[in-house]
Amino acid sequence: METINIVCVDDQPEVLDAVIKDLGALATHFNIEEAESADECLDLMDELEARGELVGLVISDHVMPGTSGVALLGEISEDGRFVHTRKVLLTGQATHKDTINAINAARIDHYFEKPWQVEELIDTCRRLLTEFILDQGLDYEEKLEAMDQQTLYKKLKG
Repeated sequence: METINIVCVDDQPEVLDAVIKDLGALATHFNIEEAESADECLDLMDELEARGELVGLVISDHVMPGTSGVALLGEISEDGRFVHTRKVLLTGQATHKDTINAINAARIDHYFEKPWQVEELIDTCRRLLTEFILDQGLDYEEKLEAMDQQTLYKKLKG
């Protein structure tokens, strides 16, 4: 069974800790990794890929020193190794223009404003990870409990 990672990126340690805590329900089936900058995220993704692990989901803050979350997610979208990786932008400071750019240029899969609702975050992550697993053609038996059943049913049916 392949190791699938969720990478969370935020320059504020307390926000990063909150996201990781909120994703705890998924931690038995997915590795949850953290990065405090876009550069750290990209280095981590390179390491994970070099070890043969998959990056199923990246959740990034938008406003960070250096590279923004939109720019980071856009760079990930353009990297052929991570073409199936799902992307979530999590921010409290993005403008309408930033949001449109994130959707169009970075091809994000979901956008959350801070503060987020925990259940909505978990449900969205389940759905996106289920799509990732199915799109990759991975064996999902061991992760069935953590997957979104509606998405699984729709994809398998047809």
